[in-house]
Amino acid sequence: MPRFEHTVEIDADPTVLFDLTQNYQQRLQWDPFLKIAHLIDAEEPAVGVRAWCVAHTGVGMETEYVSYARPTVVAVKMTRGPALLSAFAGSWRFEEIEPERTRVTFTYFFEARPAILAWLLNPLLNSYLSHEMHQRIEALKRAVSTNASRSATRREVDL
Repeated sequence: MPRFEHTVEIDADPTVLFDLTQNYQQRLQWDPFLKIAHLIDAEEPAVGVRAWCVAHTGVGMETEYVSYARPTVVAVKMTRGPALLSAFAGSWRFEEIEPERTRVTFTYFFEARPAILAWLLNPLLNSYLSHEMHQRIEALKRAVSTNASRSATRREVDL
């Protein structure tokens, strides 16, 4: 099963990053990959909770949380998705490097279908999805940096 991973260091607390990434009311404010994101029959993410997300391309996927360990890791697996994927899973890890500095790692696994064409489709999907997830993790970093700059500016004005 193809796998790819992207890591970035962000000047923020892991709990803040974890909470931001799992807040479906704020998700579309920072995540350029998605145009729709909501939980199904739940108010908060947790193991067993399902989510429906639609990429900016219009392709939708239902996932189920298989791990939810705030503030260190969250993982999902596809329960319903596009015809081109027979399997999909991903995890986001948040590792504190030092106070207010976190290593964020997005790891994804997938398998294309039909199986007979996986030799062709897997490398193409790997390239496309890897690029999109790199953009996504960089957008998270920019969003947190922008919010930190705004907060610092507000504190300076208040002084």
